[in-house]
Amino acid sequence: MKKSRRIRFIALAAILITAGISISFLATQETRDFRIAKNLDIFFSLYRELNTFYVDELNPDKLVKTGIDNMLKSLDPYTVYYPESESDEIAFMTTGKYGGIGSLIRGGGEYVVISLVYKGFPADLAGVRAGDLIKKVDGFALKGADTETVSQKLKGNPGTTVMLTIERNGKEMEIPVKREKIEIPSVPYYGMIDNETGYIRFTNFTQNCSEDVRNALIKLKNEKATKIILDLRSNPGGLLTEAVNVVNLFVGPGNEIVSTKGKVKQFDESFKTSKAAVDQNIPLAVIINRGSASASEIVAGAIQDLDRGVVVGQRSYGKGLVQITRPLSYNSQLKVTTAKYYIPSGRCIQALDFSNPNEDGSVGIIPDSLISEFRTRNGRVVRDGGGISPDVEALPSPLSQIAAELYQRNYFFDFATKYFWSHPAPESPMKFTISEEIYDDFRNYLVEREFNYSTITELSLNELISNAKREKYYELHKDLFTELQNELRHTLDNDLVTFRDEITELLADEIIGRYFYEEGSIQFSLGTDVQVKKAVEILKSADEYKSILQGRAGSILISHEDNVIMPGLRYDHDKGDEKNV
Repeated sequence: MKKSRRIRFIALAAILITAGISISFLATQETRDFRIAKNLDIFFSLYRELNTFYVDELNPDKLVKTGIDNMLKSLDPYTVYYPESESDEIAFMTTGKYGGIGSLIRGGGEYVVISLVYKGFPADLAGVRAGDLIKKVDGFALKGADTETVSQKLKGNPGTTVMLTIERNGKEMEIPVKREKIEIPSVPYYGMIDNETGYIRFTNFTQNCSEDVRNALIKLKNEKATKIILDLRSNPGGLLTEAVNVVNLFVGPGNEIVSTKGKVKQFDESFKTSKAAVDQNIPLAVIINRGSASASEIVAGAIQDLDRGVVVGQRSYGKGLVQITRPLSYNSQLKVTTAKYYIPSGRCIQALDFSNPNEDGSVGIIPDSLISEFRTRNGRVVRDGGGISPDVEALPSPLSQIAAELYQRNYFFDFATKYFWSHPAPESPMKFTISEEIYDDFRNYLVEREFNYSTITELSLNELISNAKREKYYELHKDLFTELQNELRHTLDNDLVTFRDEITELLADEIIGRYFYEEGSIQFSLGTDVQVKKAVEILKSADEYKSILQGRAGSILISHEDNVIMPGLRYDHDKGDEKNV
């Protein structure tokens, strides 16, 4: 009897505890729902009062979008709202396709300029060239317009014609361009670096991009490539499934490449290779840099975790967050972060902790105390908490201040435009060199444009002098300060001699791009690319390659990162607001 009573008591207690948990959950849910309803009501009533009493007329679309954008900024930079007018941006991110003319535009001046023309696309076939200023589109004047405005004017339904009024060499002309469906190639260049090493430049993860990589790989093998370099530098990522497909080219079926874990558990997934590899034994080097993100990091990280190849370059960006798109009212869409992804060793390489912002709203990196060690298939130690660290670090040297200034302020670009219209095409990218005559012309061009700049050293000295004057030390050491100013003062002629090699390389890259497009620039840059050279060196040494994958070796080539601009690579952050049109 006592035993039966105790069982009934335990059962009753369990029921009460369960009920308590349910009541607590429901109360918590009710409180949360109330807070949501309350704040939405506050937002609605606030807008109603603004609309009634604000002194000027309000633009409801702009005002509400500003509110939405700022709300989403408090979460992470990848959760973004797209109104109906920007639906083409979503399509381009996922498919790489849009209706337009096939070029890249850049702002920053009085008029938006064509910064790149894609070979064989409508703009190219119509005669539009890099350096052309866009003054009007279909008669609509664009003085002072930003790239977003110009982009909307240039994009449109395939088959329609747009009339461009451009300025070239000081003269205006009209060029009709028939819009087409534009699909930016995900593999702008592939080829043989030497008689045994194939090279593939891979720039984005859009629909079916893995087929482009597959085709390049097969063609290189047909050209007798016995080693492969897959270049993922400045590849910002894209579709996760395409990342799995790319790894599958080098890894056989049944291998987990990435898994996703988020708040909605039924959406958690594991992605495995499902097809036979094109070649799962060919020696492979993957090159990454700080611009390699998301799907690029899945590919590089999976290759590393499975010990399938050697990763060369510099630490990647560190984006371990997964986004999906969700439809909203009135044909608008939300790209929302739903999960984190984990590569084969079990690590997540997300670098920034958006879930715990600082008091000022800034976001910190994952602290060292929370970074964990994981193991590759061969037992090598790898870590989470901030991108993919290369097996072999190979970093390009930083640019001199003069070269960085010339690049960022578009002097190379503008001189290349001038050169293109006054010189015939070189025989090939590899046979073009910057002669003494061309370099002298460039120097004279800089003098005519009154190019001037201050070195960081000069700026620091000026700040030191300013502080010395404020603290009344300057007069006591005036002669010393004057001597320092004279010793550290740079001259254009001296800098053009001292830093000629890197200036020549950047100038040649820009000029070659005008005649041979993006493909030519990439091909030209390979000859002096330290990261590619390091990858080739490792692949040619079977012993070094094997020892790295077994965890017995690794090396550092250079350890500089400031002001690194690499010919043949187009960084999103280099020019600010470039847009595909």
